[in-house]
This record gives sequence, C-alpha cells and structure tokens, in this order.
Amino acid sequence: MADQIEITLPPYPRGFHLITNEIVSQLGLLPATGILHAFIKHTSAGLAINENADPSVLQDFNSSFDRLIKEDEPWYTHTMEGSDDMPAHIKSVLTGSSVTVPITDHRLNLGTWQGIYLCEFRNRGGSRKLVVTVTS
Repeated sequence: MADQIEITLPPYPRGFHLITNEIVSQLGLLPATGILHAFIKHTSAGLAINENADPSVLQDFNSSFDRLIKEDEPWYTHTMEGSDDMPAHIKSVLTGSSVTVPITDHRLNLGTWQGIYLCEFRNRGGSRKLVVTVTS
C-alpha cells in the first residue's frame, strides 16, 4: 500500500536547509514499517541526507560545492538564466534528486545525527515541490 503527497517548500536562500520536520509534519501517522521516498521536481536543487546537529557542516557543504563548481566558467554554454544556473544544475546532479528512508515503529529510521536536506543551489530558486511517497 502506498500514499503520496506533493509538498511545496517555501523559498529558501542558497545553501543547505534541514527539512526533515517540514516533511514529517505533513504526513500524518506513518506506518509501523515501510519506506519514505522523497523526490524533488527541480533540476537546480537537490536532496541529501547528512549531519543534522552542527550548523558548520552546512556552511562547509556550501563552501565546498562553490569551490568545486564555480560560476561564470568560460566553457558554460547554458548561461541565459544567470551565472548561478548552470552550476546549480551540475551541483544537483552530484547531490541527486531523491532520498529514501526506512520507517520503523511509525518514525523515520534515520541515524542519530542524520536529517533530510534541501540543497538549494540558486540564489533565488523560489518555492520547491517535493513528491513524497510512503509505502507500507
């Protein structure tokens, strides 16, 4: 059995943002066991699971991604939507567009220090839509 909802996240600034609670708060009671799959319907943002305790990790992610994939590179040909657009597409390929989390005892079975992140790679990406499927 599967349930599916679409969640619209508010606009976030460029960076990595913990959204675990935003997702869970819109789901209601989770099954005793199952799988949660979250998919982002955008090509310039991504989803990831990582450290949920120390905010410096998020700053380091952002700094590292910006150093790995720079803006205004002379070889970019997709440039009409701004200098942050093509780098955002490349970064989203690296993070991926979905995450899958087991459900145990009606809760997401994340590790102690894990959370689900929106990886916003545009300066003004706007609201983002997620499709969340819960399978029991």
